[in-house]
Amino acid sequence: MLRGLYTAAAGMMTQQRLHDTVTQNIANINTPGYKSVNEAARSFPEVLVSLVGGDAPGNRQIGKLNTGVFAEETQPIFTQGDLRETGKMSDFGLESSLSLVDPATGQPYPFDESGKYVKQDGSVVYRPQAFFTVQDNDGNVRYTRDGNFHVNAAGELLSSTGFRVLGANGQPLVLNQPIKDLQTDGKGNFLYNGAPTNQQLQITVVESPYQLTRNGNGVYEAADPQKAGIRNLTANDAVTVRQGSLEGSNVNTAQSMVDLMTAQRAYEANQKVIQFYDKSMDKAVNEVGRV
Repeated sequence: MLRGLYTAAAGMMTQQRLHDTVTQNIANINTPGYKSVNEAARSFPEVLVSLVGGDAPGNRQIGKLNTGVFAEETQPIFTQGDLRETGKMSDFGLESSLSLVDPATGQPYPFDESGKYVKQDGSVVYRPQAFFTVQDNDGNVRYTRDGNFHVNAAGELLSSTGFRVLGANGQPLVLNQPIKDLQTDGKGNFLYNGAPTNQQLQITVVESPYQLTRNGNGVYEAADPQKAGIRNLTANDAVTVRQGSLEGSNVNTAQSMVDLMTAQRAYEANQKVIQFYDKSMDKAVNEVGRV
């Protein structure tokens, strides 16, 4: 009986976490560059139940028993968000449709809508993603899709979180002209009156984006840059920098509402199971125990 209580309680905690994750997605529908997250739920390892004691002949193994479920990890979804024009010259949006070639066939992987492809051997390949490169207040390199930038009094281009935006040379970008007089080409090169300024946004391509970890406020870090496949943008990469535009969040509002209701209903179902066990234990202790 207690095992059933533990299983239902684990289910309630898992659904609570799923509910919180979907709520976070809905709260960031209007956040530039926000990438929605999914909660991966896993079952506890199965246990083998065997008969203990008694004189039953034959196989004493009853079978396998699952003891519950838990929310194992949170996974971001790096699909492209819609670009909307803002008219601000300090706003930048990334339009990315990078591909990856299968070495066995020489053809690009047919990624699904979530940017994932499952190979025949069961291994998973993810679509590479492009990011703006910023430097936090401690000098660490971070990555973001939020191009809502602004310029301070010193001419430094800063992110919405106040981090310095890096140029192609890996140093904080200090503009030598007012941002309203600068234009960028599709690769992030700044132009003044149509002439190059030798200044360029550092656009980073991450070959394995699921190696990135969230730092909050739409900022990611790579614990192992080599494992994540960090590299600079090349001229052949299918990435376009659009000035005067921002990438919106990729949250699917309708699906989020469905997931929210599903988590709530599953939470209530587990709650009913716990109430049933509670009544059963009450009867066993207070009624059967007196007989």
